[in-house]
Amino acid sequence: MTEDDSTNKIGKVFVWIAWLMAIALLMFFFQDILDKQFNPNTSPEMRLTNSGKAEVVLQQNRQGHYVARGAINEMPVTFLLDTGATELSIPAHIASQLGLQGEGGFRVQTANGSVTVYKTQVEQLSLGNIILYNVAAHINPAMKSNEILLGMSALKRVEFRQTGKQLILREQ
Repeated sequence: MTEDDSTNKIGKVFVWIAWLMAIALLMFFFQDILDKQFNPNTSPEMRLTNSGKAEVVLQQNRQGHYVARGAINEMPVTFLLDTGATELSIPAHIASQLGLQGEGGFRVQTANGSVTVYKTQVEQLSLGNIILYNVAAHINPAMKSNEILLGMSALKRVEFRQTGKQLILREQ
């Protein structure tokens, strides 16, 4: 093997490494864009009304849903607003991370069929500058997503209105 051949092989290895690094950087860059398309509300717009009430403005995501970062018992979570859900519905794997305990299993009808859920209570739920206390919820072992359905047990405690592709939530 000549010196030219080994130099050529080393050059090819560096070209492959450069391509792999370029692809990794592109994936990193575009993942951020995809994340923002799924959840444009990682830092939702917050304001106070003239009467001093907390208000949060959410933007619709690319699929037409309202997804937003918030917190349960001061631990960060991602909410998917769902006016069709009766209660705050927490996937079991997230409830476990939050230290929530379920009791009294009962059947509910979901978009994916009938499932057994477990009653729980959320001491504090925050979405932007809106804070709710003692929100009825259930733990759903059948949910595999990483989003918590923000159902009517929470939403009935705020005023909300949609204008265009924005949803404005205001404390009552």
